[in-house]
Amino acid sequence: MRIAFLIAMLFIQSALAVIRFDNGFYSPRNRDRAVRKATSLIVLHTTEAPSSSALRKLRDMGECHYCIDERGIVYRIIDHRREAYHAGRSMWNGRANVDSFAVGIEVCGYHNKPLNAAQYSALLALVGELKHIYKIADHNVLAHSHVAYGAPNKWHKRSHRGRKRCGMMFALPSVRARLNLKSRPLADPDVRAGRLVVGDAYLAKVLYGSVPQQQAVAKLSAPGGNVIAQGRSAWDIAREAYNKSDTIYIFPDGTQKRGHQIPDFRKVLAGTRVVVNSKEDNLPETYQTIGVNGKAQDIAGEEVMAASTVYVFPDGKYMRGSQLSAAAVLKLPYGTKVLTGYAVGGPITAKRPATEICGNRWRSADTFFLIAGVLVPGDKVDDSKIPAGTMVFFKS
Repeated sequence: MRIAFLIAMLFIQSALAVIRFDNGFYSPRNRDRAVRKATSLIVLHTTEAPSSSALRKLRDMGECHYCIDERGIVYRIIDHRREAYHAGRSMWNGRANVDSFAVGIEVCGYHNKPLNAAQYSALLALVGELKHIYKIADHNVLAHSHVAYGAPNKWHKRSHRGRKRCGMMFALPSVRARLNLKSRPLADPDVRAGRLVVGDAYLAKVLYGSVPQQQAVAKLSAPGGNVIAQGRSAWDIAREAYNKSDTIYIFPDGTQKRGHQIPDFRKVLAGTRVVVNSKEDNLPETYQTIGVNGKAQDIAGEEVMAASTVYVFPDGKYMRGSQLSAAAVLKLPYGTKVLTGYAVGGPITAKRPATEICGNRWRSADTFFLIAGVLVPGDKVDDSKIPAGTMVFFKS
């Protein structure tokens, strides 16, 4: 036992010795972030951008705890004991808001391209240190794509796994072996329990396939590229950025439109090329509007009558989907705002402020305050003027 212990200590010491930390991009948001009550996961991300642009954004938004650049330098972004907003809409084994119980590491690179030797060395050492600090098992070192999930949309009628392919290479046995990870999750606990459905069959094979299946997709590039075809929609290519103004659709005849200019994505012609320019890894979510974005069923799918679907009527009142009958859903008035996958909190009082209701997320762009019948995003609200009785809607 003593020999095994000494070997383990030598490994830890040698791992720590190669880490080159840098505080040059320490986030000013650090002081505002809550200290996590517990830590049971390490979540690995790929920035989908080079360090020259990724580091500034991660610093400004406080979106991870550490970032490893192309030289293998480890930048501290948020204190590892505090919450960093890296996982977005997320769930693992029935627990939502993975940020509240996970450390997030960004690696400068892309989900479908290999890391370099310096990055592997730094990530091996950093993961080893964090596993030691928090007593985290190898199978609880996950990729962002393991935990991210999406609310219903035009293509998926239920909340679904597959919102992100971010970091999916970290599920491959060959990559995990280089990080000294000897076990991995063999199935998605939330899909297995029926809380979510598979929204990306290719990604599911990368994450949970047998070793031969994973080896078959080891090139980390799904077929089809960025061209719309049968079985490959705008969502498959652009994910949450499909309807954004900086996503460009180049049609077969050479004409172009931006995502926000397309009324019906199901009518976009095969052969259309999609250029995604968004640099956001976790785009802020917002409400959709009945009559503008379709009927309630188009927006919320099979979760149209779920407690996590919130309807804010034109008169400023609100109801959960679970409070409506099927007939009432069909009669929802034009202009009703729809929030899918949201919790309802409040009312705010002098003794129960927004921070007690939804923690530091009260300041997020995808948290909404119902003030005088209007949905006000958390990043636009004046905290000194929130009336008593205000309700808060935040991602669940």
